[in-house]
Amino acid sequence: MFLSKKVTMQQIADLAGVSKYAVSKALSGQSGVSQETRDRIVKIATQLGYFIQPRATASARRPVQSTTRKANTVVILLPNIRMQNRASSYWGRIVDGMIEALKENDLNMMLVTEHAPENFLAVLNPSGLLGVIGVGLVDNAILLEIRKLSIPFVLVDHEDDTVPSDCVFVNNFDASTRLTNHLIGLGHTKLQFIGDISYAESFFERWLAFRTTLERNHIPLVQNEAFLQEQGSSREEHQAKITKEVEQMRRDGQLPTAFVCANDSIAISTIRALESLGIDVPGEVSVTGFDDIDDVFEVTPALTTVHVDKEALGKRAVEMLLRRVEMPGAKQEKLLMSGDVIFRDSVAPMKAGVVS
Repeated sequence: MFLSKKVTMQQIADLAGVSKYAVSKALSGQSGVSQETRDRIVKIATQLGYFIQPRATASARRPVQSTTRKANTVVILLPNIRMQNRASSYWGRIVDGMIEALKENDLNMMLVTEHAPENFLAVLNPSGLLGVIGVGLVDNAILLEIRKLSIPFVLVDHEDDTVPSDCVFVNNFDASTRLTNHLIGLGHTKLQFIGDISYAESFFERWLAFRTTLERNHIPLVQNEAFLQEQGSSREEHQAKITKEVEQMRRDGQLPTAFVCANDSIAISTIRALESLGIDVPGEVSVTGFDDIDDVFEVTPALTTVHVDKEALGKRAVEMLLRRVEMPGAKQEKLLMSGDVIFRDSVAPMKAGVVS
């Protein structure tokens, strides 16, 4: 997008029907503005190109670094929300990759798990930071503050339209497409997706690939909407909700022959839910996951899934950050890393004589 004129807060205020002061508070993540008003302001600012216009005053706002001591610390921001934490066999492996790459470049690391913007800013010393790498869901208000400080940053498995940045993902769409096509090739036509599609961009892309693949194969999408909503914060809650829905579908004669789960954790809960109802996996119903976390070996049968090279994601994020530091004016990049479908025992062909 080419912007011939600078977009001002007053322009945004006029279109949003609010004061310039309210726009300032909304765009800086401060309190005092309702969520509805904040969303409207951010949407208008995005449409006008406010967040992608050149920031001529950025260098003036950033503290001048000493010429004798170069900043050498990178903040790894892993907000402790949902299931995002250092102990996670998914997120933790990504952080492991970052730590290794930072050591190779003789850089220091500071892990921050705070997700409240005011508390996050309190621990920062911008003059000593080389950059920030956000892992997983990062609050929009924190990203706005990082941008305001003009600190280079990269996001992993997350992006925000209002705060453009370099980001790295696994290629969710392609991998989910291959997984769904595999099931269709085995004769499955009654498929269900399980995963809260508002949970993460990755979940939504996997869902989009699932339904697109069905359409391309001329298979009607008959999706249980409850499976696309929040399933709980633990595997026990996942299992309880999935069990309830599957039980009802079986009573209605609508039991699918395959479940495509948004990640391995949901897939593990799905297998356990099916087994609790006496439904054989994969004899009656096939199940797939995504991510290939260590926990997949907790269940029998072994889970068919998509292997994500989590350490490589972390390393590439560090490479992208260093590129951004060296070339601050370079165009932003969105890197998609391939995922490999791992065929295990939780998937089987449709039995002869069974109508899918």
